[in-house]
Amino acid sequence: MAPRPYNLIAELSYRCPLRCPYCSNPLDWAETRDSLDTDAWCRVMREASALGVLHVGLTGGEPSVRSDLEDIVAAAAGAQLFTHLVTAGLPLDEDRLEALARVGLRSVQLSIQDALPEASDHIAGTTSFERKLAIARKTRALGLPLVVNVVLHRHNLGRVRELIALARELDAERIELANTQYHGWALLNRDALLPSREQLAAASAIVQEEQSRPGLEILWVLPDYFGDRPKPCMGGWGNKNIVVAPDGLVLPCQAARSLPGLEFYDVSSHGLEACWADAPGMNAYRGEDWMPEPCRSCDRRGQDFGGCRCQAFALTGDATRTDPACALSPDHDVIAKLRDGDHSGVPLRHRSATRN
Repeated sequence: MAPRPYNLIAELSYRCPLRCPYCSNPLDWAETRDSLDTDAWCRVMREASALGVLHVGLTGGEPSVRSDLEDIVAAAAGAQLFTHLVTAGLPLDEDRLEALARVGLRSVQLSIQDALPEASDHIAGTTSFERKLAIARKTRALGLPLVVNVVLHRHNLGRVRELIALARELDAERIELANTQYHGWALLNRDALLPSREQLAAASAIVQEEQSRPGLEILWVLPDYFGDRPKPCMGGWGNKNIVVAPDGLVLPCQAARSLPGLEFYDVSSHGLEACWADAPGMNAYRGEDWMPEPCRSCDRRGQDFGGCRCQAFALTGDATRTDPACALSPDHDVIAKLRDGDHSGVPLRHRSATRN
């Protein structure tokens, strides 16, 4: 029996005006069309609620590229889902944000690429920093909780203190300092993004100092490559989170479509419950029966679930292997060599531009 899901990740579109080199979207994102119309997304919201989902993150790409975002938010709110917008801050504007709040938007997560305007715009691949700040201030003026999300890498880790100060200035409820996880475009740019141990240690010390101050929740997410135990990817495969991609494919995580040989269902031809509970791909790595050693006999197998299947595949070519982020993995040396290498001077490759 499939577990109850709590969170719906609604990838409304892979289109985005930003071109971040760590984007988690597929490299061939432009081949995945926005196949679900307004009615289909509204049905997904109702079916998610019926499954027991409590929270929906409207994301992408950039969800505000869709002209029907207000209708989708209203449907989610009408289905009693806590509706959370994950945005780059454009093409969203202040008037539209106010309209979204009127129809049921409950909170906003805003991405900021750096504390310096020029550096932020460089990583984003477009001029966007000042518009992001305007959206942040409008969010708080509307009384909505604001989360600032910053993907960290070798090019901005040295400004962690300034990023935290910016989040405080914007009156954010939380800042998520999320060191890059290497999927999609981030995997392509891994050598250009990987920080040094010294950078991470210095940033970690600043975060610990800042966490002792009141008024701002600071979430610090270490990169898998610099740990000895894997994270429970998405809370476990098909365990708590449902991802619906722009073409309607239902996945356990945003990167799962990259794994070969797995069959997932889509909401255009199946109900969301069947996509969640019955799709062979969704059940491929649920539970513990699939686990090889050392996972099978590990006392942490019910906590980390063997780590990330997509990372295991990316690093070993076999999604069934223990995540190399684990020190007990026979493939751990793959990660050790990567994290200890010299990656200075490697150029970034920006995400391909949005199609018209």
